[in-house]
Amino acid sequence: MQQTFNDVLERRFSFLKEKKLLVAVSGGVDSMTLVQLLLIHAYEITIAHVNFGLRGSASDQDEAFVTSFAKKHHIPCFSKRFDTISYKKQHKLSTQEAARQLRYQWFDELRKAHGFDFVLTAHHLDDSLETFLMNLSRGTGLDGLLGIPEQNEYIVRPMLRFSKAEIIDFAKAHHLEWREDSSNQTDDYLRNKIRHQIIPHLKSLHPTFENNFLNTLDKLGLHAQLLEIEVGKFKNQHFQTLQKHIEIPVNKLMELKPLPLFLHQLFKPYGFKDFETLQHLLQAQTGKVVLSETHQLTKNRGVLILKKREEETSKLEFTIHEHLTAINDPISLAINHNPVKCEKTENTAIIDKKTIKFPLILRKWQKGDYFYPTGMQGKKKLSKYFKDEKLSLPEKENIWLLCNEGQIVWIVGMRADRRFAANENSNHVIQITYEPA
Repeated sequence: MQQTFNDVLERRFSFLKEKKLLVAVSGGVDSMTLVQLLLIHAYEITIAHVNFGLRGSASDQDEAFVTSFAKKHHIPCFSKRFDTISYKKQHKLSTQEAARQLRYQWFDELRKAHGFDFVLTAHHLDDSLETFLMNLSRGTGLDGLLGIPEQNEYIVRPMLRFSKAEIIDFAKAHHLEWREDSSNQTDDYLRNKIRHQIIPHLKSLHPTFENNFLNTLDKLGLHAQLLEIEVGKFKNQHFQTLQKHIEIPVNKLMELKPLPLFLHQLFKPYGFKDFETLQHLLQAQTGKVVLSETHQLTKNRGVLILKKREEETSKLEFTIHEHLTAINDPISLAINHNPVKCEKTENTAIIDKKTIKFPLILRKWQKGDYFYPTGMQGKKKLSKYFKDEKLSLPEKENIWLLCNEGQIVWIVGMRADRRFAANENSNHVIQITYEPA
């Protein structure tokens, strides 16, 4: 295994040479073997051990074992204890997910604070097989069938090509000491059930099952790379990034084959997982919206508009008191109560002061809003006015209204209401200027 590990380092992880490495060490046979292999190959390492406090004195003994090993071998070591149960309850997580989050959050803190280039973990081939089967049992796409990735940003897993049996054989041959985690022997978790009840049967089906599985992962990985390249090409050509959103032509999306697969890969990074809903959106009427936890997709004529979900502002109101000469939130307005000379532009409203009563209200437009536009007869609904002005959905969503006692004084940056606009008979006017970001 030592020579094979060296070959793996040379072929797949040559970038680790001369880097500052933080190694996650539980005290089990996997992580103790990883440390031994790295020491043999003269890598500069620091150990990080997490005590989750889940197994009473056994957890404390694991911590003592790891810190004692580090001291004996003159390896810098960080150790931290967490109240995993409290974190689990507070965030409504499973025990395993709570431990995972705490572990990786702390690793990231250490990396940033001490300048580590990479964090190494001792995940191995059996772990990857377990992950593959867990995802398969829950239903998954290509990504879920790739097992555990060898590298995820700064997290590196150099032992994924080695089986648990190979690791134990190496540890015994080199007389390594390690700690056994009793929780790994129970079937309380899905992963343990797969480990103890399913994988042994799979291995009995074929003498080279593990190697066959590894070869399958390699082939799936190549397919994933090819798909990623094609998805990247499409994004570069057809994802048009504007100020606050991205526009994607529907007709170009419809040309993709197979469409469901491409929709999944294109929009998965933005939190969209249901490709059937996305397919329906392509043929929906203008105005149809699909939401993920972080983004929204809106059908607007011949394009999909992709943007981050922002705090709901349609129900928020911002008060402008009479003494103010400017505001910067939610938009920038300059307020001149005694202008010497008024200049009429789209971004300026000249208001007859006797027609308004402070405080004024700044808000988003709502369904049913109407005003009496300057230069026109009668009143007009804002929805009709926006349609006539050919505003896109993002443009309409960014519109703000300046209001007086419930009535619209000015569609900011567009048109004033003639009931409040200054004229030749106005004795005292206020000039409000919109300053776009």
